[in-house]
Amino acid sequence: MTQRVILDDKTALVLEGGGMRGVFTCGVLDNFMDRGIRFPYVIGVSAGASNGLSYMSHQRGRARKANIDLLEQYNYIGLKYLFTQRNIMDFRLMFYDFPERVIPYRYDVFANSPERFEMVTTDCQTGRPMYWEEKNDSKRIIDIVKASCSLPFGCPMSMVDGRPQLDGGITDSIPFERAFSQGYERVVVVLTRNAGYRKSEKKPHIPSFLYRNYPRLKVSIRLRGQMYNHQLEQLEELEREGKAIVIRPVNPIQVGRMEKNVSKLQALYDEGYQCAAGIEFSK
Repeated sequence: MTQRVILDDKTALVLEGGGMRGVFTCGVLDNFMDRGIRFPYVIGVSAGASNGLSYMSHQRGRARKANIDLLEQYNYIGLKYLFTQRNIMDFRLMFYDFPERVIPYRYDVFANSPERFEMVTTDCQTGRPMYWEEKNDSKRIIDIVKASCSLPFGCPMSMVDGRPQLDGGITDSIPFERAFSQGYERVVVVLTRNAGYRKSEKKPHIPSFLYRNYPRLKVSIRLRGQMYNHQLEQLEELEREGKAIVIRPVNPIQVGRMEKNVSKLQALYDEGYQCAAGIEFSK
């Protein structure tokens, strides 16, 4: 079914994270780029921030290549990186080699783009979300997106402006409220879970030695499931009111957060592309 959206200076784009499930978002954004669809404001979390950067630099296919083609070539997900980087993924490759050498990022195009782009992290000291906007300092851009993608338990904290940060999905997984707070009146939201999905609200056990100097962060991690489900309920209400258009996978996701099956990833990318094709935009 075709959905119609008014695309003007009051329409924002919101990109959820989800690790490798973010290939769905890659498909959506490539469809938008193929049709010349641009938003005045985009906000991304975790994988949504990473994939959103390629959208902001008009690099159609770059995020797909990073998440599918190069995954098979470089095998950058695995426990072996815990021993070399204290990380479940090869962040050196993903956030340094990729943008500088393997699939160079067009920092100049991003810097000159008229649209706003924010990335979300979680401040480890306050346990609250942080919203970052940077176009000119390439090092700071990488610091922010790396922090936004730094999963709790599986990645070390990342520093932005001297403050320890982790994945923005801990505290603001679907930041549509941030978009409204910036003056936008309607949102197009890209989710990486199917309709009806809910997280378990069981509070995870966090060993006493882990994040012991960050008690507010531990509270936020424990409450994440509850927070996420509340956001989904709010978003579903916004859909009914006509204030949000949500692009989401049709069927329950078969792709894991750390998925390495390229065939599954390609299928989810294709689904994202097709779902986006069902959205018509008008000025």
